[in-house]
Amino acid sequence: MQAPLRGIHFESGKGVEIHIENGTISKLVDIPSEGLSHRIAPGLVDLQVNGYKGIDFNSGDITKEEVAKVVQCLWEVGVTTFYPTLITNSDDTISRAIETIVAACEEDKLVNDSIGGIHLEGPFLSAEEGPRGAHPLEHIKNPDWELFKAWQECAKGRIKLMTLAPEREGAYDFIKKCTASGVLVSLGHTAATPEQIKNAVVAGARMSTHLGNAAHLNLPRHPNYIWEQLASDDLWISLIADGFHLPESVLKVFMKVKPGKSVLVSDCTQFAGLPPGTYTSHIGGAIELGKEGRLFMKKSPSLLAGSAQSLVHCVDHLVNSDLVPLSVAWRMASIKPMEVMNIEGYGISENGKVDLVVFERRSNKIQIVQTIKSGKVVYPSSS
Repeated sequence: MQAPLRGIHFESGKGVEIHIENGTISKLVDIPSEGLSHRIAPGLVDLQVNGYKGIDFNSGDITKEEVAKVVQCLWEVGVTTFYPTLITNSDDTISRAIETIVAACEEDKLVNDSIGGIHLEGPFLSAEEGPRGAHPLEHIKNPDWELFKAWQECAKGRIKLMTLAPEREGAYDFIKKCTASGVLVSLGHTAATPEQIKNAVVAGARMSTHLGNAAHLNLPRHPNYIWEQLASDDLWISLIADGFHLPESVLKVFMKVKPGKSVLVSDCTQFAGLPPGTYTSHIGGAIELGKEGRLFMKKSPSLLAGSAQSLVHCVDHLVNSDLVPLSVAWRMASIKPMEVMNIEGYGISENGKVDLVVFERRSNKIQIVQTIKSGKVVYPSSS
């Protein structure tokens, strides 16, 4: 039996002592909070990770060692579960990336435990400028169930999240089949009409991927696809709250409309965790990572080149902007992602999973002190 974990509960603000046996929480004991400086919270869960610290899941030549390295780097920023995100690419390149992720999972149990599933963001997306974002046009196509089944077989069932544009031919039947097979369908990179969005929800779609981004620069006042997704009671929304992708006013309105169905994602690229400077991307060419953390196109500074921030930064941004309390922001980045993925019982509870983060908040910034994955302290590393 390991020594109990003591700290301040991230939601109640009260002192708590967590007893851990055989990888589960055996007992929770209320204790005085005097003298406790560290907070304890469930590990962060990121549904959208394209890469981290120079490693890109979409490069075409990622190795299983690099997959394991991303897992370890994300532990350092409090992420205990994440979904490697594969964007639009050639069929073979997607297959190879899937095979590599599966190989990494099969080689290391902690890597396997840390990868909640694979997120396919494409290639069944809008071909229009704006909604398509940085996804390469030559690989955009209509939903193909046989192709998806081949990918899922390659993934050994690990594809758990699918982002698609519901206006594409065959999308509704595809959504129904995904839903029936246990894959969560999210709408994104779309120029759909309100009717197409409503039909997609009836077919089983349950989330909107990074709502407010990957959209036309100019939209009709109403109706439009952002309003329609926001108005749907059945759709959850994921938000990139890095301080650059969405203005604070938009975040405030979105979260007010969806107070119980808003999820934070980082949508981080390989440039997250790297120092400021000029880099080269296989999609966007020369890009710049500014000192403030904004990632943009070198030739067109007004255009973002993706996110370079981790999920914990997004939590900080919401809190520092006075949009929600720390407990709510953390919940949006941990318990809520698990909830939308239909994984029950995640959090700090007796007989619960020991995916925990110990942290302090100094100078308006969260500092990760310790990360525990499946009952094992993975950061700081003991090796």
